[in-house]
Amino acid sequence: MASNQDSPVYANYEDMRNSGPTSSTAYMVNVGPGASATEHPIRVPGPTQQYRGFKTSENEPKGFMEWVVTFFSVLIFIITSPIAIFICFKVVAEYERAIIFRLGRLSGGARGPGMFFILPCIDEYRKVDLRTVTFNVPQQEMLTKDSVTVTVDAVVYYRISDPLYAVVQVEDYSMSTRLLAATTLRNIVGTRNLSELLTEREVLAHTMQSTLDEATEPWGVMVERVEIKDVSLPVSMQRAMAAEAEAARDARAKVIAAEGEKKSATALKEASDVISSSPSALQLRYLQTLSSISAEKNSTIIFPLPMELLTPYLAKYAHLVGPPPQPPQEPEKSDNLLLNAQAAWPKTNL
Repeated sequence: MASNQDSPVYANYEDMRNSGPTSSTAYMVNVGPGASATEHPIRVPGPTQQYRGFKTSENEPKGFMEWVVTFFSVLIFIITSPIAIFICFKVVAEYERAIIFRLGRLSGGARGPGMFFILPCIDEYRKVDLRTVTFNVPQQEMLTKDSVTVTVDAVVYYRISDPLYAVVQVEDYSMSTRLLAATTLRNIVGTRNLSELLTEREVLAHTMQSTLDEATEPWGVMVERVEIKDVSLPVSMQRAMAAEAEAARDARAKVIAAEGEKKSATALKEASDVISSSPSALQLRYLQTLSSISAEKNSTIIFPLPMELLTPYLAKYAHLVGPPPQPPQEPEKSDNLLLNAQAAWPKTNL
């Protein structure tokens, strides 16, 4: 087998096919700008054609009837040539490729973009769109790893990387990719907890993309991107999570308020120690408080008066007030017994 460096490189499948290889030789086809020749090797093992490991019967010997039908097809084209030209020449756009089948067999690789020729009655072709296709994965209820029912939907972006595989290897690549995406999403959600599903959407989307891309590669489909659109929770679960979050916020608020009170109490203690060391500082603080109260245009001003100023007046007029009332004293226990005995003894008239 020849090495990749010695293998000839062709611009498309048609050039490779027209070169007419006769031995089992490895060939490389340049499928587009920026693509390396080693990405799409095409091998020709004798009578069968093989595309990247996919064998076809393109170069197998044709039977007698096939040659007869081909001859009549060419004859019909020659007889009806003025009209057949408009029927047998086809055009595909830049974003399309055509796969031709001649008498049911694959005839070359993907054709296009541009014009190509088909024989009447014996050739048929299928167009494949190479543009990126977007579809929504339908919403479905799923069960997470921690037994929580959620509803998840996603968006998948894919495109055809190999038109030949997309036509020959799978019946309907679009429907197959859609069904596989829905199944893959359900399987991946079942392996994640609810917290991971809500916080790690990018990881979930990347895992789903890798799984889909690996599964659709034999179909010639490349999954470019997967996005998780929405994760819906039941109403009861939403209320429970909201109550839990509210309780956590309330607890944090109380802790912050307690820490603030502690710091303010410490600052007030330090301020009181500073003020108590100097009597004039207390008077200055008192005047500053009066200034701040008067600046607010209040109609009522509370004027605190030190008790030390009233002490001489209270001592001068204390005798006019008299002694303070004494609380009533309870009689002793022996007196109580004597009073009870006198009350119980019957009184007699002398």
